[in-house]
Amino acid sequence: MSDKTTLSCANCSAVWNKLGTTNCWSDPQSRPGQPGYCPSQREKEVIDDSFLKYRGDDADAKLARVAAIVEGLCYQPVPGSDAVNARWTRVEDTIALAKLMGYQKIGIGTCIGLLEETKRLADILTAQGFEPISVCCKAGSIDKLELDIDEKYKVRPGTFEPACNPIAQARLLNQAGCDMNIIVGLCVGHDMLFAKYSEVPVTTLVVKDRVTGHNPAAVLYGQNFYYKRLQKQPVAIPQEAFEK
Repeated sequence: MSDKTTLSCANCSAVWNKLGTTNCWSDPQSRPGQPGYCPSQREKEVIDDSFLKYRGDDADAKLARVAAIVEGLCYQPVPGSDAVNARWTRVEDTIALAKLMGYQKIGIGTCIGLLEETKRLADILTAQGFEPISVCCKAGSIDKLELDIDEKYKVRPGTFEPACNPIAQARLLNQAGCDMNIIVGLCVGHDMLFAKYSEVPVTTLVVKDRVTGHNPAAVLYGQNFYYKRLQKQPVAIPQEAFEK
């Protein structure tokens, strides 16, 4: 349980479930009360200072404004109702943002296990007038043993198994002069390194999840087996792995 000094916006899910809104999502004249952990006032200086960065003329400000525009465009009103329907997929959202930003070269840092999906994405981007450039995670084909890890940590011990090289992926896309990069299925950790070394904005289209068909949100729903299990059981990690 979070105390009143801890940032914990997740706890406002209870307010949302009860009222259909939260303090942050309400008209100032009819807002529910702020919980003690709410950053809206307690961290107002950080929030206001951050917001000022969106009101300038640099690339960050433009990206923030375009992202807000795309958020609005991806919904459409229902005639005769105050309801709205989502009309764009994430692929369409990404295309719209890239076009509004004036991007041309779009890099794709892809997992080798999703080359077919990456080819389809590249075909769509080409048809939309972009220049897609893709780099596979296993480029260079360097054995995992070169990472100074034990053979037993390979997926198939005793076989040649190349290591992922996300820093190289990012650097190669940097060299190619990409305007933005898209992550397609990079492993957790590898995606972090890719984003860290990318010199241009990075968005994720596909999150690697081998069990749920790359739909990690499936684990978060109440009736899902994994959600219930992970609330009760720790993730089993061999102690020896912590020593690497």
